[in-house]
Amino acid sequence: AVDDAGHSYPLMLLSEFDFPFDPALVADHPVIPRHDARLLVMDRASHARMHRRVADLPSLLNPGDLIVVNNTKVMPARVPGRTRSTGKLLDLLFVQDLGQGLWEVLIKGRFKPGALIDFPEGGCGEIVERSQARTTMKVTGVTSVYDLMHATGTMPLPPYIKREPSQDDQQWYQTMFAQQEGAIAAPTAGLHFTPHLLEALTAKGIELAQVTLHVGPGTFRSVKSDRIEEHQMLAEQVEVSPGTVEQIKLVQARGNRVVAVGTTVVRALETAGRGGRGIEPFQGPAELFITPGFQFQVVDALVTNFHLPRTTLLMLVSAFVGLEPLRAAYEEAVAQRYRFYSYGDAMLIARGVTAAT
Repeated sequence: AVDDAGHSYPLMLLSEFDFPFDPALVADHPVIPRHDARLLVMDRASHARMHRRVADLPSLLNPGDLIVVNNTKVMPARVPGRTRSTGKLLDLLFVQDLGQGLWEVLIKGRFKPGALIDFPEGGCGEIVERSQARTTMKVTGVTSVYDLMHATGTMPLPPYIKREPSQDDQQWYQTMFAQQEGAIAAPTAGLHFTPHLLEALTAKGIELAQVTLHVGPGTFRSVKSDRIEEHQMLAEQVEVSPGTVEQIKLVQARGNRVVAVGTTVVRALETAGRGGRGIEPFQGPAELFITPGFQFQVVDALVTNFHLPRTTLLMLVSAFVGLEPLRAAYEEAVAQRYRFYSYGDAMLIARGVTAAT
């Protein structure tokens, strides 16, 4: 197959992404302080591995390297409601503001257009569209849906965390960089960063830049097709500012590394770098699907959490370092009892990194 830049890539089967995993390793709360999480470090070229902590990042990177983070902010988007026709209690998830009180939502159950859902603090939502592609709802009787979420909503923790959200999750499930509200999930690699770590990175001469990718259902949508190239990513809103582009070009010119913190940052930067003229400012919907064989134009190194088997996130990381080297790293992580998924431990993948210490 051939991508939009004319590069060929292999056809792959979904079953190739059945990675080693032990359900007992799913973390349901973070390590505190966050920078004390473990860090599996892998050289992108030699695939040599070593075990460190996230707090060791300053010693693993070089002065002049640029760390790029996602500054999206998670909405308390899980909101309780009651169906007007039956009185049944339910939770719905507000996904994306479509303007003028119309929202894309996720909701379980059989609902037809016209169905009404009442909210505990007043106001109601009317189902406008209900299809396989999406569900939309018109909300009336509230000042704004954002006010409704902040009054009654909870953090939309992933379904593999088998507990109810707590007050602590309001801080735990939000990165220190969170500014632009609009995500239904945290860019989890960024959760490991603390003011103490940022101070140490700055002292080492490592720079910081920000992008925005509002994490939506596209990031987590299940891959159903046996051949992964048949999967279609859903669009998510991205902004890569002129200032960030300028920082990246300066870093590239002096031969330093662009270090993406998380798969969302990779997709944002590589979307902005697909024009064939180097990275350029970008604002708008992005649906880039990165699989093995992808030619990376911008990102040199990656900090990422451990991901679910058969997911687009795992496919992206496989594209960055290779399918079999990543499988071996996951086997080692399971054997070493690393903590998995959103509140778990992390990896650093970069060239020359295992020789840095």
